[in-house]
Amino acid sequence: MTSENTETKIEKNPERLKVLAKIEEYEKKGWFSKDVEDDPPTIPLTPDKVDYINKKLSNKIISKFAMHQAVRFVKYLIKNKQMIIKNVVGIENFTKLSNQGAILTCNHFNAFDNFCIHWVLRPYLRKEGREMHVIIREGNYTNFPGFFGFIMRHCYTLPLSANFSTMKKFLKSLKILLDRGEKILIYPEQGMWWNYRKPRPLVSGAFRFAAENKVPVIPMFIAMEDTENIDGDGFPIQAYTLHIMPAIYPDPNKTSKENIEYLKEENYKLWKKTYEDFYKIPLTYTTEKSEDTKTNE
Repeated sequence: MTSENTETKIEKNPERLKVLAKIEEYEKKGWFSKDVEDDPPTIPLTPDKVDYINKKLSNKIISKFAMHQAVRFVKYLIKNKQMIIKNVVGIENFTKLSNQGAILTCNHFNAFDNFCIHWVLRPYLRKEGREMHVIIREGNYTNFPGFFGFIMRHCYTLPLSANFSTMKKFLKSLKILLDRGEKILIYPEQGMWWNYRKPRPLVSGAFRFAAENKVPVIPMFIAMEDTENIDGDGFPIQAYTLHIMPAIYPDPNKTSKENIEYLKEENYKLWKKTYEDFYKIPLTYTTEKSEDTKTNE
């Protein structure tokens, strides 16, 4: 059987095709921060159900076990070429902020993209005795099933919440973590768009956290290339190149509101340049609303 005949027999998962069609539709309509996946319904998170900074010994132990399991899983993905990290560019931009609190931003296109970031940064964080913290949506914390639900609840995740009291606890904990030098990853595009290569317009949350806590933002961008390996949905597995850009600092002469806009604009500019340099094409969108291609509240 020829390779050409083999390729014709690979059927693409219809659910993935629906997601890609929805991404195409949302880009045209300028709905860049909307989810395209069928995420679990959100169950409200009350303050007593989350220990953001692992005060309890039991939670510390569970988190270490969960991280051990997560690392084993990532090793499995890499060994079986289900996740391919081809290159890392700019690691010095991360290491020069050793022991300094910072917000990490990255494009969000795969449920496993944070595994790539963990894998690259963890050796450097471990030298400091730290772990990377990740801000996640409420429903992923309260209602995600199985192994991945366990990972999302216990691998140093910081769930957002619609509950006012929980968010007060979240913001207080976030300040404590940043003040003690932790790195916190947040996806400023908001929703995950599967295998979408372009940087999307950004929402303000990540930059508000940085501005109000007077910490830098370290923009990261994962670029992708098709490989010959095919995933379980019938699509080429992507080879990742993680780009880590120079930190952007809040301007002490600006107001908090001005800094939020400044950090957001600068982050987007760096992502845009990285995209255009890597793919050798200008960044354009199909959306009719050209103003939405710049920033997105």
